[in-house]
Amino acid sequence: MNEDRLQFWALYLTRFSEGFGFITLVTLLPYYINELDPSGTTILGISVSAGLVIGMYTTGFTLAQTAAVVPLAWAGDRFDKRTVLLVVLAIGVAVYASFPIVDSSGSFIAIRALQGIAVTGAGLMTLSLVGQLAEVGTRANHIGKANAASFAASIVGGLSAGGLYDAFGFGPIFAVIVCIMLVAWLIAFRYLGPDETRIEGFPFAGLALNSRILTISAFRFQYAFSVTLVRTWVPIFAGVAAAEGGLAYGGIAVALTVTVEKFTNMCCQPFTGRLSDVYGRALFVFAGGAAYGVIALFVPLSPAIGAALNLPSELVVALPGAIAGLALPGVVPVEAVPGQLVLVSNVSPAFLPLVALSGLLGVADSFREPASMALFADEGTSEGGVASSFGIRELVWRPGSVVAPLLGGWLMVEVSMASVFTLGGAFALTGAATFLAILVTVHGSRALTTW
Repeated sequence: MNEDRLQFWALYLTRFSEGFGFITLVTLLPYYINELDPSGTTILGISVSAGLVIGMYTTGFTLAQTAAVVPLAWAGDRFDKRTVLLVVLAIGVAVYASFPIVDSSGSFIAIRALQGIAVTGAGLMTLSLVGQLAEVGTRANHIGKANAASFAASIVGGLSAGGLYDAFGFGPIFAVIVCIMLVAWLIAFRYLGPDETRIEGFPFAGLALNSRILTISAFRFQYAFSVTLVRTWVPIFAGVAAAEGGLAYGGIAVALTVTVEKFTNMCCQPFTGRLSDVYGRALFVFAGGAAYGVIALFVPLSPAIGAALNLPSELVVALPGAIAGLALPGVVPVEAVPGQLVLVSNVSPAFLPLVALSGLLGVADSFREPASMALFADEGTSEGGVASSFGIRELVWRPGSVVAPLLGGWLMVEVSMASVFTLGGAFALTGAATFLAILVTVHGSRALTTW
């Protein structure tokens, strides 16, 4: 195996560890909401709205990400990206080791903020190094593989988080994450070569005026609201109590709902990335973004779809005997020949439509993501400053990722659960329409297929 391939595999493992930790917290979010009781939060003796606190569970994470983007991206271009990556991975180990001590909404928000710094740094450095190592004609394919590694972690992390939480609570989950992060650090230290590139000055300034980056950013700014709302509220919709507008599913059902989106995205991204290397990036960004918006609008309709199709209200899953023997809440062992079956009793006819829609969201986003990342990598590599190019990509995402959870929390409490997905779908559709309009009017009618 040649040196470059070893470096790519080290970076893929880093993406795996980052994705594993991130999806675990997403999967466990509804249970933190239930356990920490956001309705009882006060600041200086003043009660804070439960919707605002729920929003801050995610917004605290994204605010820290926003603050970290520019210094981390600048450090990656100015110094050794490998060193920066190793530092943020070490921070991640300390952060995940701290989650078991959470005992209030305030401490949860604070530790999630530190998690935001670790996740941002790992994401920026791994994608920058992948984009820098890859040739132009293979860039989206390599980025798709890196993202597939992250989604593979999301599948393993989401499923294990739900099962471990139901069986043992929060503690053992974070022990697993810490071990995976330590392995990723050791392999990155061993196999990643030093980064010899050094960019003087402040490359953000020039790249911020790049025509293609401005065009894709017009889409990405709006799409961030959509993805943040939809990805955050699909597990909340599945897991929170019916009184809050949710379906009140157990940990295994929520994990399946979350991870099916990651599975379809993981399977498709290397393939769609390779297609965008051959046929251009813009068409894949537009089609994926528009499809995501349409699918999001149907998520809150999953109970009606399930009822109309007369789908079952019980889910039967075959598991190995050792796993099936676990005493899990909401799971009833059933006799079967030759093995055991496990009956997950706390689902409804909405479950299968929700899982199908979640999977379709992953397929739609797999068309958009590697193509979008490759556009930023192309411009950053050619202009000098690939980490800064990905930094701009992150900054454009931040307003949506910071504001959307607050808006979603307020809508969930004050309006309805369905309104969160309606707004999320609308943002994706307007973003795709804006992107197409700018492409045609500024870059010409053929830009959609030639970029």
